[in-house]
Amino acid sequence: MKHILAAMALFTGAVLGQAIPAAAEEVGKVGVDWLGNDIVIDAVQDPKVQGVTCHLASFERGIIDRLQKGNWFEDPSNASISCQQTGPITVGDIDLSESGERVFSSRTSLIWKKLVITRIYDKKNDTLIYLVHAAQVQDGSAKTSISTIPLFAGNVTWANGKPQ
Repeated sequence: MKHILAAMALFTGAVLGQAIPAAAEEVGKVGVDWLGNDIVIDAVQDPKVQGVTCHLASFERGIIDRLQKGNWFEDPSNASISCQQTGPITVGDIDLSESGERVFSSRTSLIWKKLVITRIYDKKNDTLIYLVHAAQVQDGSAKTSISTIPLFAGNVTWANGKPQ
């Protein structure tokens, strides 16, 4: 279900001329029980930072589980993230604020809940932080996972010059 909703969001964003967040490419799927529940692993490229790939593991409920529990239109907020340098890093025009910038978003319910990756730049430590979390109207989830990419050790190009 989340892949159909993600495709609809990309189409809507393109039609309305909005900035389109990164798209996820499914690279693995592991069945975890006989109810059809799976852990899905997606690769997400940061659209403003070339050379960084995040792998996102999330839970996708199967049809039997949905029938059994009656919660048809929602997947859990559980997710894990690991980001690595996968090529030369070129940092584009990123948001340098403390709240960071949304890099990826995928619906985990029909209307209200999304799984989100947010990028934050830690200037003092010259590091990109990628945070995966659920975003919802109310009852926000405390289930989070982070991954970091240190920029000091490698040859990093800043498209607009390194922040001072």
